[in-house]
Amino acid sequence: MRILRAIAICILLCAPALCQTYDIVIPGGRVLDPETGLDAIRDVGITGQKIARISESPLTGKQSIDAHGHVVGPGFIDLHQHGQDPASQRLKALDGVTTALELEIGAPDIAAFLQSKEGKSLINYGSAASHIAARAAAFQAPLIYPEIIAKSGPATNNNVTPDQFRAIESRLEHEIAGGALGVGMGLQYTPGATRSEVIHVFGIAARHHIPIFVHVRSTGRLEPGSSVESISEVIGAAAITGAPLHIVHINSVCLKDTPECLDMVSGTRARGLDVTTEAYPYAAGMTYINSALFNPGWQEKLGISYGDLMLPDTGEHLTKERFDELHNSAQGRLVVIFNNTEQADDAAVTNPLVMIASDGINGHPRNAGTYSRVLARYVGSQHSLTLMDAIRKMSLMPAQRLETSTPEARSLGRLQEGKTADIVIFDPTKITDRSTYSAPTEPSTGVRFVLVSGVLVIDNGVVVANAHPGRAITSAPSH
Repeated sequence: MRILRAIAICILLCAPALCQTYDIVIPGGRVLDPETGLDAIRDVGITGQKIARISESPLTGKQSIDAHGHVVGPGFIDLHQHGQDPASQRLKALDGVTTALELEIGAPDIAAFLQSKEGKSLINYGSAASHIAARAAAFQAPLIYPEIIAKSGPATNNNVTPDQFRAIESRLEHEIAGGALGVGMGLQYTPGATRSEVIHVFGIAARHHIPIFVHVRSTGRLEPGSSVESISEVIGAAAITGAPLHIVHINSVCLKDTPECLDMVSGTRARGLDVTTEAYPYAAGMTYINSALFNPGWQEKLGISYGDLMLPDTGEHLTKERFDELHNSAQGRLVVIFNNTEQADDAAVTNPLVMIASDGINGHPRNAGTYSRVLARYVGSQHSLTLMDAIRKMSLMPAQRLETSTPEARSLGRLQEGKTADIVIFDPTKITDRSTYSAPTEPSTGVRFVLVSGVLVIDNGVVVANAHPGRAITSAPSH
């Protein structure tokens, strides 16, 4: 009888959730959830792929990850990541990223992209349907390595015929059916796309209730073709069609006019349109030197000259002769563009409407350091963002942008019971970016642990060998 009474007392004193043994327990960390506003010391219990318990009381697990003195938050979601290779994924994970998506331009073949990464991905992946690729195919033109944009020529500079647009539409519909999270349009790389073509492509996205991710048509202050005009064009297309709109890297297309462009986004949202935007915390951009961005007139539009262009692999600043050689080459060559200011970056990154996305690509420090740089610069040094605001911009806001594409997004970007265990654990006193223009692959420091679907991919600051829990994030079947 005494034994039975003891068992009964134990059952009464031990709540089932506290007595449960979880697969992984994260004890003693400062847990932040940007959706509920939770900011407190908690234990986190993980079972399988899900967060099973967030508790004020101690939890027990088969494996324990000590988070004392560390921040525990939802894994960062990068909506704008071109580098999809394993080396880039490792850099992203060390920067706290658990999901990295190619949405600005999109993979040219969704099915091939998803198949190539299945069972081989450190972090989550996904893509938009590529308008550029569909347009290039309609012109029977090749894409520049790594096969995301076309070399300046008829496929970028010419208007499409009705038959060519039907081919573009058919290809985009096929890609959306294959799981594309949106439609990616790089209008600065396809200047031949008329306003009518843009509206019709927006209409395709609207029919499927998925966003358009747009690199707008032009930049600078010269009219016609200013940043303000370019932002107006895509806002107008969204208003006409009802398509959700996401404007990529607003700081690098609006430059000194970033505050005015952000006011345009704010005014549009205040009138009920679904328009969002993003920024990365670097004053230099990067793209292919033989793309249509460098069509005649680029110096006047961008307000720069040859010496403001740099080859990332050698550090060489260009001359007219070297520019002409590379621009006319059939081989794609990346070039860093020094055309912005830290003031424009700061205005964008700290704006409440702006989420963080890296535009990550090999050769630029943003591929490795974007998220740690936000935490080190804006939270740690400037104190212009709170820690919660920074976490929100890097997790919840991008997840919410994806909710029109897939219901799975509602389980991302949050640290709550029942949500997917995509989690970053970092030391707020040590997190910083180390990548530079001369050393763009230096990994960030301060991220101690990262879990993707409940699987450790970063363990005590080191990438876990042979860990491939990354999964495809795709649009809902109804789309």
